This record gives sequence, C-alpha cells and structure tokens, in this order.
Amino acid sequence: MSAEPASVNFSELVNKNKQTLARLKESSRLLLHRRDGEDLVLTTAARAEQDQAVVSAATHMLAAMARREPGSMELLLDILPDAFPWVHFLPAPDVHAFAVELVDTMRAAESIANSASVAQLLVAWQHTAEVHSDPELLAALTREHDEDYGPVPMPGRAR
Repeated sequence: MSAEPASVNFSELVNKNKQTLARLKESSRLLLHRRDGEDLVLTTAARAEQDQAVVSAATHMLAAMARREPGSMELLLDILPDAFPWVHFLPAPDVHAFAVELVDTMRAAESIANSASVAQLLVAWQHTAEVHSDPELLAALTREHDEDYGPVPMPGRAR
C-alpha cells in the first residue's frame, strides 16, 4: 500500500466508480480533484477509524506525559522545538503557554473527534512566532498607541 494517496479527478469517480474505488486497494486514500471546489480525500471507514485511534492514542500519551511529575513539563518543553522548530522564536513564557494550550486543546478536540481547533491553534502560535522573529514587526505590534480610534464597526457595515 502506497503512502502517497492516489490522485484522480472527481469526474473519474462519477464516471468510472468501480475502477476508481478499486484504487483504494493500492492506496489508503484517494485524492479527488474538483474543478468547482476544494479537493476531497476518500478513504475506507476502517482506515478512518484507524487514523482516529492513532490520534487518540498519541493525544492520551501526550496528556498523560504532561501531567506526570517531576520534570514532565520540562521534557515536553525540551522536545517542542524538534516538532515545531518555530517555537525557537517564542519567549520562554509563551513556549510554556503553547505547550499547556496544545495539550489541553488536543485532549478537548480528541473528545469530540474534531481536530480543527488543534490545527487552528498551531497556525495561531506559528504566526505569533513569526511576529517574534521580526523585530520591526514585533515593535510595531507591541507599541503603545496614544490615540483611540473608537469602536470598530462590524465587517461589511459602513460607519
């Protein structure tokens, strides 16, 4: 079984469904390209359950490790740069906050079988690291402003 998903146009699934679905025997996933929307990934229910079991096990192990004393948080903080090299740019208190928030969010997301919040958390913290990596941008974003420009209108509404 190939690690890379097979890739076909969505129309091939519609027009040649048996032949296209047979490709799932060669690859665990089938990437369906669509002209009018976001690409889709097709897999078997058994494979999706396996993937969820792996994520769940990893989440439980990480959460258990983070709760163990002594030194568990230090170990987690020590390995974060291997998994997320951009944490190098975060101040030490932010690295700690990221670690705690990551574990908590992973546990919560796993409990509802929806990893969207974990993905969003990673993107947000990576953007924070990007800001800290650029001294000029960091200064501009953290500078105290003397003026208050008043309330911000809702998007799409005129003042």
